[in-house]
Amino acid sequence: MDLFEKCFAFTRAEETIAAGLYPYFTPIEEVHGNIVKVRGKEMIMVGSNNYLGLMDHPDVKEAAKKAIDKYGVATCGSRFLSGTVDLHEKLEARLAQFMKKEAAQTVSTGFQTNQAIIASLVGKDDVVICDRMVHASIIDACRLAFGESMKFKHNDMKDLERLLQSTGDRGKLVVVDGVFSMEGDVANLAEIVPLVKKYKARLLVDDAHGIGVMGQHGRGTCEHFGVESEVDLVMGTFSKSFASLGGFIAGDEPIIHYIKHHARSVIFSASIPPASTAAALAALRVMQEEPERIQRLNDIGDKMRKEYRRMGFDIGTSVSPIIPILIGGDLRTILVWKAMFERGVFVNPVLMPAVPDGQQLLRTSYMATHTDEQLDRVLEIFYEVGKEAMLIS
Repeated sequence: MDLFEKCFAFTRAEETIAAGLYPYFTPIEEVHGNIVKVRGKEMIMVGSNNYLGLMDHPDVKEAAKKAIDKYGVATCGSRFLSGTVDLHEKLEARLAQFMKKEAAQTVSTGFQTNQAIIASLVGKDDVVICDRMVHASIIDACRLAFGESMKFKHNDMKDLERLLQSTGDRGKLVVVDGVFSMEGDVANLAEIVPLVKKYKARLLVDDAHGIGVMGQHGRGTCEHFGVESEVDLVMGTFSKSFASLGGFIAGDEPIIHYIKHHARSVIFSASIPPASTAAALAALRVMQEEPERIQRLNDIGDKMRKEYRRMGFDIGTSVSPIIPILIGGDLRTILVWKAMFERGVFVNPVLMPAVPDGQQLLRTSYMATHTDEQLDRVLEIFYEVGKEAMLIS
């Protein structure tokens, strides 16, 4: 059998492109705040993870430019060898302080950050227990770990306790998303933390979509629930609220020290470029100096959830600025996406296998910099399209 046979047999994407319904790999030609230009047409962006609107903040851009002038455009080495610059250490120190942890370690991407944590900590006699709806990077990290992997029903504390009970005295790592990236709901940390302690497990919270979004100071879901000191490890990314690229782990110093010396995704990957590191540092500073951005973001989330529900849309259990519009069916979802796209709203269609069949959705996400006029226009278009597609009555 030819290894490439599966490639030749894969025609679904080509057929969708030919039908003018392909929604992915859309090239954006220009970005001006919340307005993007696609194929010469300006669109309102409600599909970005730029939650605090810092991607084009003048301080963030200037920091990146200065870093290029001082360090060049890349490190051309791993952190372990020749790829550490002083900006990396400055960022790690600032992150540890911000997250109220002893230490932090940056990693080249958010995807690799979860690999760094899980694959290095979960050995052959250990078990990792994940919420069934965690991010793909966690699922892949579990596959790389030598230990056993288990999944509990989404935010189901009885199912989590059942699995914890079944593992005896083995080393246990429980892993949840803080804010779930498709559903927009949050891990029930108020109940998860006591369970983890009861069964002498450790807890990792992937707060990629929570930091800069949840909590009074933007420290994420752990701050939101008041359990910062009780969560062992927090993972974050720079490609959301920090408007950059990369990821980090924050926790007790001995654990971070162990991970940085055992994680293959740290040791064998080139480090975060200086410009991205400087941008993340500047974004962190803005986040702390302008907390009104966090408040504005959450006010927007409250408004949009209220209006979508009032119009009759099914938005699931979202409590964040990530708001899914549940549609169901791949083709139906793509057709609704296409109608939104043609009317000038950039949203993201999420199909199988990213979500279970019947739960296909349009993922909308909002920025602190969206204007009321832009939000009202998005709602107006969603209402028009929803009526046409018979999503609402």
